[in-house]
Amino acid sequence: MCRIFGSFAVGATRPELAAVSARQRHGGPDQRGAARGPGWSLGCDRLAITDPAGGAQPYRLAAVPGVLAVLNGEIYNHAELRRRLTARGHRFPDACDGSLLPALYAEYGPAFAEHLDGMFAIAVLDLRSRPQLVLAVDDMGMKPLHYHWSEGGAVRFASEIPALLAFDGVPAVPRDDALDTVLATRTALGTHTALEGVRVLPPGATAVIRSGEPLRLRQRAPHAAAAHGEAQDVLRHEVRRLARTGSPLCAITSGGLDSGLVTALAAEEVREAGGGPLHTFHLSYRGRWPAAEHEHARAVARRSRTEHHHIAVDPAEFGSLLTRTVRHMGQPNADPIALSTYALFRAVREAGFTVALTGDGADELFGGYDRMRAALAAPAGTDWISPYVDALGAAPRLLRERLYTPAYRAYLAERGSAADRITAELRAHAREDADRLATLTRFETGRRLPAYHLRRVDHLSMAWAVEARMPFCQPSVTAYARSLPVSARNGKRALYEAGRGLLPAAVLRRPKQPFTLPVAAMLTTGSPLLDTVCELLSPARLRRGGRVRADRVQALLARQLARPSDTDALALWGIAVHELWTEVVQGMRIPAGCAA
Repeated sequence: MCRIFGSFAVGATRPELAAVSARQRHGGPDQRGAARGPGWSLGCDRLAITDPAGGAQPYRLAAVPGVLAVLNGEIYNHAELRRRLTARGHRFPDACDGSLLPALYAEYGPAFAEHLDGMFAIAVLDLRSRPQLVLAVDDMGMKPLHYHWSEGGAVRFASEIPALLAFDGVPAVPRDDALDTVLATRTALGTHTALEGVRVLPPGATAVIRSGEPLRLRQRAPHAAAAHGEAQDVLRHEVRRLARTGSPLCAITSGGLDSGLVTALAAEEVREAGGGPLHTFHLSYRGRWPAAEHEHARAVARRSRTEHHHIAVDPAEFGSLLTRTVRHMGQPNADPIALSTYALFRAVREAGFTVALTGDGADELFGGYDRMRAALAAPAGTDWISPYVDALGAAPRLLRERLYTPAYRAYLAERGSAADRITAELRAHAREDADRLATLTRFETGRRLPAYHLRRVDHLSMAWAVEARMPFCQPSVTAYARSLPVSARNGKRALYEAGRGLLPAAVLRRPKQPFTLPVAAMLTTGSPLLDTVCELLSPARLRRGGRVRADRVQALLARQLARPSDTDALALWGIAVHELWTEVVQGMRIPAGCAA
């Protein structure tokens, strides 16, 4: 697990590469490696998980001269690939998973990623007869890769946006529609980011770049995987596979079904391997807040016989946590869960753990969200897409449009809003797909999950040099989920069945509750968060931005203080996060040689 960066068809100075590296060193504190030449550069900041003593990057093999590679992630089938490549005459200097990449590329060219099972973002630089750069990410987009392509074919890339912006020639210019995107979908979805010219490679994609040519992007077929048995069997296989690591392992236990299943099965694997009790982590907030889950998390831990860590964050810290999370994300995310995620992985690292199992991805694959259930329950012939799209946002459409200035409304009417684009996409897919659930799953797993959840987990776990592994995002689990009839997937029925005998009855009976920050209760008079949000929503600041009406935002804030509500609080939070992000982006415009 690492942070990677580089450039092609454009040079990079040593100070420039040092600045890029410095901005994402938190994710790879163990070793730094960089190489450069005329018109190219390649670098890595390493978090040593597999074969810590080996695996120096960029990877090179004497038998494959002119081919260099860097890897962020884990290749789970590397032992099988190593045997296959060894039989074809290749030799490797160590047992690190990424060391085989030059040989794999030598055998299969840009199609090398089709043979990988894992979570990864990879760059392969081929400097032989016709130089080219090949970029590839895993099927689910668990490891993001951001890039900037300029006219003439120059490409610069990095694991994190702040690092990419440290390259000379990559502008830090917010998109004009970024605020609408934040309020309509909570964060930028798809290949666009909130910055002009900065894109992210889509899940399961391979990009080939040659000097002077357009970037060629190809979508790979998903990695083939068989799913044998029922949900518990499939998930047990993946949890056991991902729990095998030589590094200190723990599990994130929210108190809900998804993380509870992962926790129970991981604890079972650790005990059978003779490694002592599994350590589990749960985060809450000091004081009395609604929807607290710590008792459910403790119940899961007791049932699974884990060594449980209950982390209670002081709300007085939230202001500084907000700034740090926005800086690490590199673009706005209107979900308060970001603060919780950052604080949770900080506790994991401070306790000495570098690998954590999580339950991310289950809701998208098994129909767990209320908006998905409502869409499936809508009668035939009715408009289920508009309410579904509205439920994605930090603010409903009517509230957004009331808050926008006339000029911003006119701009969005001419250009099209984020919600309009998603609505059109869903309507097109609904005409193609055999059933409604296929349309929902395609959008949830292909568009929202990578941008909304996986990018957040990647950035905020790696902010503390923790590798997050996600059993639900593995090929056999996704294949199993897609094989189920609608009745077994809607409302996660298959997972509730899998939880019987593994989880406490109280956890199986409780209604779904997201792991997040109770922002409605925390944006009230006397709350530590209120001063921070009020400062970000000051009339003078909002008038300078020109996108929302300061008077109506102030009225919304007054209504929230008088009658707290989830809807008003989340809308205010989304605007505040966008305002803070625009300020943070200004700080990223410093010359590359001064970056930190």
